[in-house]
Amino acid sequence: MITPSIDPTRATIKQFAESFPADTPVVMLNLLRFREQAAYADASVPPCSGRQAYAQYSTLIEPILAAAGGTVLWAGKAHAALIAPDGEQWDEVLLVQYPAREAFLGMITSPAYKAIVHHRTAALADSRLVPSVPL
Repeated sequence: MITPSIDPTRATIKQFAESFPADTPVVMLNLLRFREQAAYADASVPPCSGRQAYAQYSTLIEPILAAAGGTVLWAGKAHAALIAPDGEQWDEVLLVQYPAREAFLGMITSPAYKAIVHHRTAALADSRLVPSVPL
């Protein structure tokens, strides 16, 4: 069984910062699987589904993403995978473009992002974030 992954680690951020080409547009492939019930660390947050928590994150990330020069290129509902490990499934797929790795790194380290990322973390049962460059 594959271990769920929600947030990038210091090691994966460091690897991305050091190996991804500078000053090159980056398109992030986001694969998302939602929790039935959001898992907030703060017990005072009213109960909601993972989808509802992610919707809150999506609303709050819009101005932060725009300030970083990022754009959602495509978003859609995922269906059963044709090629994947048994049991692997995703709820949504997003393609988000940033003007360069520096824009993405600046966004995720900003105080504004750090203030809202808990909604994403609470929402997701599993995720993948794969940076890519144009061929």
